[in-house]
Amino acid sequence: MTCAYDAERNEEPPILPGDGSLPLDRPWTWLERGWRDFTRAPEIGLFYGFGLVACSWALTLALAVAGEIHLLLPFTGGFFIVAPLLVAGLYDTSRRLELGERPRLGTALMAWRAPGQLALMGAVLLLLHLAWIRVALLLYPLFFHSGHRSVTSLPELLGTSPGLALLVIGGLIGGLFALIAFCISAVSLPMLVDRDVSVIEAILASVQAVRRNRRAMLFWGILIVGFTAAGIATLFVGLAVIAPVIAHATWHAYRDAIAAPP
Repeated sequence: MTCAYDAERNEEPPILPGDGSLPLDRPWTWLERGWRDFTRAPEIGLFYGFGLVACSWALTLALAVAGEIHLLLPFTGGFFIVAPLLVAGLYDTSRRLELGERPRLGTALMAWRAPGQLALMGAVLLLLHLAWIRVALLLYPLFFHSGHRSVTSLPELLGTSPGLALLVIGGLIGGLFALIAFCISAVSLPMLVDRDVSVIEAILASVQAVRRNRRAMLFWGILIVGFTAAGIATLFVGLAVIAPVIAHATWHAYRDAIAAPP
C-alpha cells in the first residue's frame, strides 16, 4: 500500500497511529519480512551492512591506538542510538519492493525525500549519542579514582567490584538513553523517507505508536538489542546481515504501527 497525497491541497493526510492492537509476536513477522526483503536485494543490504562493519572496525582501531579502548563499551552502546539513521536507504528499498519496483543501490543512497528533516532527526540522535558518551566519561572517575583506563585495565573493569558496579549503573543509564532513542525513532525514520512530514510530526507519531502498542514494541526493542548484540559479539561481522535485516523489518513495523492514509 502506498501513500496517497492530496494533489489539490499539496499536503499529506493526518498521521495517526494504529489502533494499538498489534499482537505481542508481531515483531517476528517483521523480521520474517525483513529477511525476505534482504534476500530480494542482497547487494544493497550487504553494502550497508559491511559499511557498518568497516566503521565499527575503524572506530575500535582508533580507540585502541589512542589508548582509549575503555570507551568502546559506551560507543558500542551508542550504536543502538544512531544506527537507525545510517541505514535509512534500506527503508526506501523495502518501500520500492512493496510497490513492485526494482530497487537499486543508487536510489537507496539518494532515497531521502526530505533531506533537511532527516538531517534534523540525525542531529537529535547525534545529540543523544553525545550526551550518553559524556555521561559515560563522567561515570569512570566515580568508580575508578585513577581516571582513564588503558587497554590493560579491561580485565580489571570486568573483574572487580567497582568495574562491575560501573557496568551495571552504566548499563541502566545507557538503557534509558537507548529507550528514548527507540521511542522517537521506532517508526519516525521510515516515515520521513516515505512521507513529506516534519521531524516533529514523525517523532510524535513514533512515540504514540510505541505507547499504543507497548507490548509489541517492547518485544521489538528487545529483539533489536538481542540480535544487534549478537552481531557485535562476532567482532561486528554479524552486523553485515543483522543490521540490514533489522532495517528492512523496521519498515514493516512502521507499516503496521502507523495508520495508512485514507
